[in-house]
Amino acid sequence: MKKRATVICRKGKRILLVARESKWALPGGMLKRGEHLSDAALRELKEETQLSGKSAKYLFDFKSKQKHHHVFYCDIPSRAKPRPNNEISKCRWVQLEELRRLMTSAPTGDIVKLASQKRKK
Repeated sequence: MKKRATVICRKGKRILLVARESKWALPGGMLKRGEHLSDAALRELKEETQLSGKSAKYLFDFKSKQKHHHVFYCDIPSRAKPRPNNEISKCRWVQLEELRRLMTSAPTGDIVKLASQKRKK
């Protein structure tokens, strides 16, 4: 199973999503050989959205059918604006309520829901 660093960035009740083609997903990607998980999270966020995370805080692991997601929360400057980069065609802040109406990757909704539940505890 492939390891993936998955990143959750929040602004109030909005989360950052990226789209490669037509499906929206959380920023993130595969680890490079010898790379630490938190470093991969920050690198992928920068590569996909041109945002520099202040830190990457580990939240939890989530296993989907094909990938093992290591989920991190990244703080970003409040005035920072995401811009699509590399293989990403779009990125934007999305209201949590809007998420279920979007076409997302299979694990995205589950990861966001789990992160929201853990945040309330």
